[in-house]
Amino acid sequence: MSIKKNNIPWENRPEGCKSPMWRYSQNPIIGRYDIDCSNSIFNSAVVPFEDGYAGVFRCDNRAVQMNIFAGFSKDGLKWDINPSPIVFKEGNTSMIESAYKYDPRVTKIGDCYWITWCNGYHGPTIGIGYTYDFKEFFQCENAFLPFNRNGVLFPEKIDGKYAMLSRPSDNGHTPFGDIFISYSPDMKYWGKHRCVMKVTPFEDSAWQCTKIGAGSVPIKTKDGWLMFYHGVITTCNGFRYSMGAALLDLENPAKVLYRTKSYLLAPAAPYELAGDVPNVVFPCAALDDGEKVAIYYGAADTVVAVAFGYIDEIIDYIKNNSL
Repeated sequence: MSIKKNNIPWENRPEGCKSPMWRYSQNPIIGRYDIDCSNSIFNSAVVPFEDGYAGVFRCDNRAVQMNIFAGFSKDGLKWDINPSPIVFKEGNTSMIESAYKYDPRVTKIGDCYWITWCNGYHGPTIGIGYTYDFKEFFQCENAFLPFNRNGVLFPEKIDGKYAMLSRPSDNGHTPFGDIFISYSPDMKYWGKHRCVMKVTPFEDSAWQCTKIGAGSVPIKTKDGWLMFYHGVITTCNGFRYSMGAALLDLENPAKVLYRTKSYLLAPAAPYELAGDVPNVVFPCAALDDGEKVAIYYGAADTVVAVAFGYIDEIIDYIKNNSL
């Protein structure tokens, strides 16, 4: 039975499971129709907030319009999602145009909760906004020129600057993509772009040979920044999304210390194999207590699921199965 332990949702490893991560037995935790207007709810982000949790959720409506919605939970597993999308006010810009919003991440820096998402502005780019209470939201300048996806902020400044991972892309269902890092002094102007990780040769690690993208907010550990990411292979049945992890240097996170050759989690459960987009495990959020981690991921672009693991075991797995 799942209980809230040490401030994160948790379920013990199933008997006989030898994998470094395991799925919550009651997955999916959020169904595709959990608000009246939705066609699907997936690829969403959660953070600790007050005496529970808050989140920003991707909810595609029944016209399949993509937008983001706020939600709250006491235990991180049962969620109350606002049935109306987030309405942003002007933040550090009056230009808050947006044709669509999807795949949010949420990062707490100081007392501010920063939201990044794929924002529709003449194609996909990285939108940035912030909130202090998940009731009033402010939108900032887009971080990059189109086309870009998977914007993930670090939870603290690096060398005095905000740092964000992203994946430059194209305007379609991108058949390529590597992870880059960029820096900003003020959350408005971004530069010093550096390549962090590239896709792998097929013969070395096929599950991540087509494209990769940053997943949840990196976790600071003594061994480096623990970054969960998705990797994609192109199969005869289309794209297949799996989850891996890497350790990045604490002072220079453009430097990869270790990176998983073998995935941590790949589509296998029925709710990952079948849905609007089959064969997808897409991590977007992580809750940790320093010892354990709960990963929130989109499954088959349809629902939200959770997986658990011990941080030390995951780090050992990364080091012992590294490219």
